Amino acid sequence: MTPTRRSSKRHSPIVDINMVPLIDVSLVLLIIFMVMTPFLVQQQIKINLPQATSGHEAPDRPIVVALQKDGEIHVNDKAVPASLMESELTTLLRSDPARPVVIQADKETALQRVVSVMDVAKRLNVAKLGISVDSPKGH
Repeated sequence: MTPTRRSSKRHSPIVDINMVPLIDVSLVLLIIFMVMTPFLVQQQIKINLPQATSGHEAPDRPIVVALQKDGEIHVNDKAVPASLMESELTTLLRSDPARPVVIQADKETALQRVVSVMDVAKRLNVAKLGISVDSPKGH
């Protein structure tokens, strides 16, 4: 009978932390937050849009000017005072002058405020100007 050899290594607990699952989970969470953030920001700005039957999606990525009934103005989800709206639009149009501008005005907003935004867009030679509306629920 031959003696069996026992290994000289003792089984010791693993003291290293496996980082791969931790990195995987953190990257998945990062992607989820990156995807959800635009939806959350858009929901914070409450605008009651008027309805139209002929409205459709804009093909380009437009600059969105949101007018709330309480007087607040948002340019691409950024609150902007009325006095600085023209300079903000100028900055955004500098990179792409052909970029369309879409006005999202609450249906209870005074027409004069919408016309004022349209005047600013005309002074800045905006090529495409639109007004955002909601489609009726039945169409």
